Amino acid sequence: MKVVVTGSEGQLGYDVMRSLLRHDHQALGLTRELLDITEEEKTLNTLRELAPDAVIHCAAYTAVDDAEEDEKRCHEVNALGTKHVAMACKELDIPMIYISTDYVFDGSGEKPFEVNDIRNPQNVYGKTKAEGEAFVENLLDKYFIVRISWVFGIHGKNFVKTMLQVGKTRKVLQVVNDQVGSPTYTKDVAEFLMSLLDSRVYGIYHATNEGYCSWYEFAKTIFELSDMKDIKVEPVPSSAYKTKAKRPLNSRLSKENLQRSGLSKLPTWENALERFLSEISDHNK
Repeated sequence: MKVVVTGSEGQLGYDVMRSLLRHDHQALGLTRELLDITEEEKTLNTLRELAPDAVIHCAAYTAVDDAEEDEKRCHEVNALGTKHVAMACKELDIPMIYISTDYVFDGSGEKPFEVNDIRNPQNVYGKTKAEGEAFVENLLDKYFIVRISWVFGIHGKNFVKTMLQVGKTRKVLQVVNDQVGSPTYTKDVAEFLMSLLDSRVYGIYHATNEGYCSWYEFAKTIFELSDMKDIKVEPVPSSAYKTKAKRPLNSRLSKENLQRSGLSKLPTWENALERFLSEISDHNK
């Protein structure tokens, strides 16, 4: 299968490209330099020329705090850019996988959000990703919307790498304890997307690693598994860190739809973290 990956040099896109090759697919990666998805005609013409069998749309504006002051650009990329990719997929009559986020929900309560719960984003990034979802749903029949959260992978910046770096110079860290979600390994998400391509069971899915924790619990586990047990992690409320964009307190996503569709859940986040730390160790050798 010939598959186009937008945002192929991003944290998820990098692992998606690797997974496609492992599964003997032809992977065509499109970086921002190769394709500006905010340009409608260029997007349509590029995908017409490549004539893929499917598109995995990873490209996104993900600077959550910057988006509060750069709403126009965030909307152009996450909403209109997604619309342009969806229009091309419609014309070519091919499936589209759109990578979305837990930020499309309002983060209230403690119950895991179901795939069809009402979208009620609380910041610019979440609103533009929700708009992207709506374009995909309205334009296409052959689509997968895949929501992920708290992502970490070998390529790019993430919370795990930040903690490991900060832990080299500081022995006491304060980490938020009232935001709860599922840390998610890009390598596991990428493999899940391969199963979606094979299944053709279209719809909305939540693809996070199993289990929930707070950022505080996540940080503690990172240091424990990295033999950095001398670092003290102190829990603090979100109010201790003022950010431009409002963060959801509840990022729990229900995976019941996976079982209903005959798809496998991802491994636990603890298992994913162990494998990721091993990957970092191998990468640094």
